[in-house]
Amino acid sequence: MTITNVRVKLLKKRDGKLKAVASIVIDDVFVVHDIKVIETGEDCFVVMPSRKGPDGEYRDVAHPLNSEVRENIKNLIITDYRKLLEAEEAAAAEGEAVEEAAVEKEEQVAE
Repeated sequence: MTITNVRVKLLKKRDGKLKAVASIVIDDVFVVHDIKVIETGEDCFVVMPSRKGPDGEYRDVAHPLNSEVRENIKNLIITDYRKLLEAEEAAAAEGEAVEEAAVEKEEQVAE
């Protein structure tokens, strides 16, 4: 079994522990949506899609059957999640640099 595609979407509001939602494609033929990326302090983990049962308990809709596959899925998703965060931070820093340059230019023109 090979994970052939990973898609991670950062949530716009990331106030709580839920930071992103991911999908994976297995062997180019099967997709699993709604995998949640949870961040608690320095640690990140993934939660497989689940549904609330009649007894109020949540049960996974789809999940790996062994820890090796679970760890592989987690690593792929968390790696992509962190790349997205880095890209977002770089874009924000670049935006700040552009704003600062514009302010400097305005100040020079005013002098």
